Amino acid sequence: MAKAAPAEQMKLLELQALDAKLKSLSNRRRSLEGDSRITDLEAALGVANGELGSAKVAVADAELELKRAEADVEQVASRIARDEARLNSGTGLSKDLVALQKDIASLNKRRSDLEDVELEVLERLDALRLRQAEQQQIVDDIQGSFAGIRAEIDEKLAEVAAEHTVVRGQRAEFAAGLDEGMLAIYEKTLAKRGVGAARLFHGTSEGSGMQLSPGDLAEIKAAAEDDIVFCPDSGCILVRSAEWA
Repeated sequence: MAKAAPAEQMKLLELQALDAKLKSLSNRRRSLEGDSRITDLEAALGVANGELGSAKVAVADAELELKRAEADVEQVASRIARDEARLNSGTGLSKDLVALQKDIASLNKRRSDLEDVELEVLERLDALRLRQAEQQQIVDDIQGSFAGIRAEIDEKLAEVAAEHTVVRGQRAEFAAGLDEGMLAIYEKTLAKRGVGAARLFHGTSEGSGMQLSPGDLAEIKAAAEDDIVFCPDSGCILVRSAEWA
């Protein structure tokens, strides 16, 4: 059975307290990194960006449609201008001039229809641009909230990291003064069980929170003071003291 002086074993409780603090800080860091507000905002931002992308595509399509409508109006207007110039010149046969007048009338009707289409596209484009601007504002608002929360979390993470560094230094300094053999057993137990050492207090293991059976207690009481004994439930080292009996 491994051995260490009772006074050395008592020091394991202080070491365990430092390790518990380090574990608490690690849990705090994981909790901050997994903040549900960030997860929710990331999901919302994904949806909002998708909507914004759709709005941008709709605006781009409408802008192309408007350009085509404007080109159609311009093309008809150019034809009207040419035909009116020929008509005003008075040259040509009368039947040709009559046909030209009819063509101009038809073209004017065509231009009117195309201008109606152009106006409809323009109105639709204005509505789509407004929707895009509103969706952009939603994205900006989410990103603003995200940035604020991210800054808050980063600040707290920095505080946790700083405290972790301090406690880790304290732990290393304290562990350097312990019995090497006992420390090796403690480290192995800590890695395997999650708890390296705990008090045996009035028959209860503070490692498991369980009252030990009469048989286990009798076996532990029979062990020498410098024997390293273990909790039968949690597997951690049990630190004993006469005043805790």
